[in-house]
Amino acid sequence: MRDRSASTAVLLINLGGPDSLDAVEPFLYNLFSDSDIMGYNRFILKPLAKFISRKRSPQVKEFYKLIGGRSPILELTNQQGEALRKQLSMSKTGRYEVFVAMRYWRPLIEDVVKKMLTLPLKKIIVLPLYPHYSVTTTGSTLNEFNRIWRRIGNSSIEVSVVKEWYENPLYIDAMCERIHKAMDLNKLDFESCHIVFSAHGIPLRFIEKGDPYAKHIEQTVSLISERLGPNGNYHLCYQSRVGPLKWLGPYTEEMLKELGSKGVKKVLLVPISFVSDHLETLYEMDILYKEAALRHGITHYYRAPALNDSPLLIEALKDIVLKG
Repeated sequence: MRDRSASTAVLLINLGGPDSLDAVEPFLYNLFSDSDIMGYNRFILKPLAKFISRKRSPQVKEFYKLIGGRSPILELTNQQGEALRKQLSMSKTGRYEVFVAMRYWRPLIEDVVKKMLTLPLKKIIVLPLYPHYSVTTTGSTLNEFNRIWRRIGNSSIEVSVVKEWYENPLYIDAMCERIHKAMDLNKLDFESCHIVFSAHGIPLRFIEKGDPYAKHIEQTVSLISERLGPNGNYHLCYQSRVGPLKWLGPYTEEMLKELGSKGVKKVLLVPISFVSDHLETLYEMDILYKEAALRHGITHYYRAPALNDSPLLIEALKDIVLKG
């Protein structure tokens, strides 16, 4: 039972993912209905989103079948939320409750906000689980929260939002720990194994309009590389592009092809913009890009674990909350 005297609520928000194969099409509809990403007015956007989601869902269902028929992102985010709650319970700065919401699937932000408002809160800290700011992720998430809060919020409750945390030292520590763990487990060394950081891509038009996402990713990679040491072979690329638009590059498969053409045999792929496993890690990285690596002559392909339940990630989130 929740503590009725809680005074600060922490709202963790992630992308979300279908919890069954039947949920794939409505999940895609919610995603493609987002005007912050798509840029159309609602009269055009809804029928367009319906068309795109219906067209893409059969193929996307096949991808989900390969990783167990659903996304694990809610389960993993709930685990992160519970671990954060335990850490915050030891804080002497006040009482905290931790809530989890998803942008495009259940539990939706509005439903969670309504639940939060049943508590006697003084403050809400909105913490999107995207370390790097982009209009397409954090921006969209905060816009949705603000729309909901204007409609049903309580003006007596202070609201604090976290826009980015890509430079947080504990987050950098968590990433380095995951890389070292993968290197040790697979008996790799930094001189012979190339470290390929793969981030979720976004259409280039957002970058051209001033979106800082690429700069944030580059800064994180720089900080991690400095921490790991100067002897490594480090590369940055972007994945998950869809549609005919030009996306932020270089693309991950093209990077693997280039490395293979240069005779590289060992690669460790590192998910840089993801704090938990989902389709982009379990299907794209573990299946699609592994096949591509082997096809291009990379005989030893490995993937660093996503942060998921990393204690250092939880420490980073706690640090961000206490500073918020």
